[in-house]
Formats: sequence, C-alpha cells, structure tokens
Amino acid sequence: MSLAAADRAGTHAGEMALADENGIITWAELDPILNRATNALLAAGLGPDQRIGVFAMNSAETVLAYLAGLHAGISSIPINFHLTADEVAYILKDAGAGILFVGPETTQVGLEAAARAGVRTVIGWRADAPGLTRWDAFVASGADEEPPTDQPPRPYLHYTSGTTGRPKGAVTPPTMFPAADTVAAFFRALRDQVALTAPGPGLAVGPLYHTGPLGSTRQLGGGKPLVTLRRFDPEAVLGAIERYRITSVLMVPTHFQRLLALPADVRAKYDVSSLVNVPHTGAACPQDVKRAMIDWFGPVLLEAYGGTESGTTNMITSAEWLQKPGSVGKTLPPFELVVIGDDGKELPAGGVGQLYFRDTTGRGILYHNDPEKTAAAHLRPGVFTLGEIGYVDDDGYVFITDRVSDMIVSGGVNIYPAEAELVLVRHLGVADVAVIGVPHETMGEEVKALIMARDIAHPPTPEELDAFARGQLAGFKCPRSYDFVADLGRNAMGKINKRNLRRPYWPTERTIGG
Repeated sequence: MSLAAADRAGTHAGEMALADENGIITWAELDPILNRATNALLAAGLGPDQRIGVFAMNSAETVLAYLAGLHAGISSIPINFHLTADEVAYILKDAGAGILFVGPETTQVGLEAAARAGVRTVIGWRADAPGLTRWDAFVASGADEEPPTDQPPRPYLHYTSGTTGRPKGAVTPPTMFPAADTVAAFFRALRDQVALTAPGPGLAVGPLYHTGPLGSTRQLGGGKPLVTLRRFDPEAVLGAIERYRITSVLMVPTHFQRLLALPADVRAKYDVSSLVNVPHTGAACPQDVKRAMIDWFGPVLLEAYGGTESGTTNMITSAEWLQKPGSVGKTLPPFELVVIGDDGKELPAGGVGQLYFRDTTGRGILYHNDPEKTAAAHLRPGVFTLGEIGYVDDDGYVFITDRVSDMIVSGGVNIYPAEAELVLVRHLGVADVAVIGVPHETMGEEVKALIMARDIAHPPTPEELDAFARGQLAGFKCPRSYDFVADLGRNAMGKINKRNLRRPYWPTERTIGG
C-alpha cells in the first residue's frame, strides 16, 4: 500500500483523500494510482541526480505528480506556469530535469521548453499533442506492486522569481522537508506532523509551485485530505470551505482583500466555522485587512514569515498579533535573530537594521549551482539574510520595515518605502499602493507612489494623498509625486516586482535596486 494511504485503510478507505473541480479520489482509489505512478517513475531510467519538473496549474494530477515524486525518492522542480518557454527551458537545464509534467494549459509551452532543454519525456493530462505522453498511459505503465521504500527522500528544488537576474534554485530546507534516511521514515515523519494538526481536510488555493501551498501535498502524504482549486475565486473558496468542512487553508493578503471585497450578503451565505488554522504569508498584510479577517474567520489566522530558502523563521498567532499589530512574531528554532546596522555591528532591541538569522544547525541557506549567491546571503557561515530591514522589540517580536533592495537613497538619506505604503494603503480611496525611487537631478532619487484607486472614475487627488501621508509621516518619507495605475502586477502570492515598476522611470543604462 502506498505510504500516503497507509493509515487510511479500513474504515477510512471510502473517504475523500483528494479532490479538485473534476471530482473526488478516495483513499482506496488513491493507493493504486500512487503505486503505479511511483513505479512508473522508478522505471523511467532517471539518473541519480535527475529531477522531475512540474509545470501545471492546480489539479488532482498536479498533486499526484508531486506525491509520486516523494514516494519514488526523486526531487521535484515546481515551475511557475506563467513562465515562457525560454524561462522554463533554463530551469529544466539548470536543475537537471529528466521528465516534465504539464497540464492542459501549459502543454505547448512545456513541449517547446523540454525540446530546448533536451528533456525527452513530457507527461500531460487532458490534452493531446505530438510528443506528449498521456498521464493515464504513464500511470497504467507502472506495476501494481508496492514500490520500494528504502531509497533516500530528495527535497524539492524551488526557483526564485528571477527579479535580480536569472532565477536560482533553492534547496528546500529541513525545516520544511523532514530529514530522513529513507522514504519510509520520511512518510512516518509526515504522519507524525499531521497528527499534531486539526483533523479534517486542507484546501490549496494558491498555486502549488509556491512553497507554502505545496506543503499541502506533503500533508496529504501524511494522511490529511486535500482539496485543491485551479485558481482563486473568492466565492468558490467560501463554497469549498463550507462543502468540505475545511479546517486549514494557506492564503496571502491579496486573497483576504478579494474575500473582503465580496458583498456582505454573499459572505454571510457561507459557513466558515470549520476553519481552525489559516496561515498567511507572501507579503505584508495591511492591518485593517487582517483585523477584518480575524473579525470574520475568528482568531485562526497564523502569520508565517520566512523564505523559500529557509522555511519559516518567524510566526505569530492572531492573539499575539492583536497585542503586537504589524509584527511577524518571534523567531523560531533552529533560528536566532541578529540585527546588523550600517556599520556591520549587531544592534540592540529597537535598532533598525538588516535582519540576519543564525541557523544553529550550521546549515544556513543553499542555492543550487551558485556558491557565489549562497556566500553573498551569509554574514558568516550559518548566518544568513533574506534581504529584509527591520527590528526586534524588547519582548522579542520582529517587525519588518522594508527590503534592502527596495531602499531609496535621496540626498544621502535612506528611505524605506514600506513606511509610506503602510500609511497610504489605509486611505479610503486607495486599493493598493507601491512606493518606488525615481530619478531626481540633484537628490539622486525621489519618492514616487503608484496608486490603484478603489474608484477609478473618482480617484483621490495627489494633494489629498500628500496631506494624508504628511499627517502620519516625516516629510522626507512622503512621496513627491503620485501616479495612478490600473495594476501593480502582484503575483499569486501577493508579491510585487518593484524592479519592473521602476524600469519605465529610469534610463536603460541604470537600474536601481533588485
């Protein structure tokens, strides 16, 4: 029996294990699919260092591809399904992929990328194309017998967004991928983790190529049922929570904003009382948005801060956040926080500087095929940064003020855009905002705010926004100009590529930040 289904035999066999918009797979049905898919992967002739790429939107098959890779002890490469063929080909080549899984929406781009990268096997579902192996045929080719479990498990290789150049692979750390000598021991560790969580299904609404949502596939491997949605639709999410009695779902602040934008009568139609744990990550959450979600869902929000490279370094519960609004929580073992000032010295509580984390295991963070980037992220061995500016208070709670690469230098003064953003987003006429540095003849840079208005036909005036900002910020921190835009380009995890936003304002030969 497949390890994911091992604890779900007998009375649980007929219960839901995995569901998407196309149907439900029970634990009894999951077992033979995983056995065959795992054996098919093991029979594919991949070398010891080859990986499988997964380039597809959320679906049951996408989950099964990841889960089969875990069972086979083969490393998976989660690939953003928005990427071009060139971008995907680079990742496949850099990671050493031997097989690529694609969905119907990514089939043609995936086939083109695979050809450029020299990947001969492309497996897809619900689509036909020359050179494509059908998922059902691939699964059918695998043996029914239980696959071996004595091979070592291999962590995922996640690729960064590439905002500062070619994307780099980050090896999933032990804090997210339990250390184990064998696949059997790995799945036992997953079951132990799931046993500590609330019973009931999880819901994946963010794309599975992101670290956070992908964790739900490992929870499925530990015996927690999973429902996955192809894309985020706010009312469909509420419907799924009610229908399946979802107990946990990871979201990002953009998801919260879209849920809160639903009419009150629509929100009231759905029962969300089953929710026990709603972790959120990906970007800073406006305080009014978070308070509104706590008021609606209850004190079940759990904010996680960290990175793909490190896993979660800090966490804060709803109850703690209400006492420390704006904090990302205390630093979690095995990490210890170190705040470093401009002079390279460690700062005491309250001092604003670059945040570093001491990994007491000595590992730090690792970038695939890039020792220079690995070294650049470390102050010294085992002490790394995720590129954030912030401080820790006297009680040990960490506050993020900005990213290093987003910092604006105007007349020799460092300005952190997050401060202005957190103020302006509270203006009733502002739906979203990004603050960037743009050229200034004498000051080097000046502060500009890019504003998405709540009412496009009647946006707030620059004068009104300026008065609002100056009422809460020192003058040098306030934008000198305001541009109104239709979209800031937030991705599915709520992040903004400020390099793209800055590009139109700067000469082509000069780039600010990363």
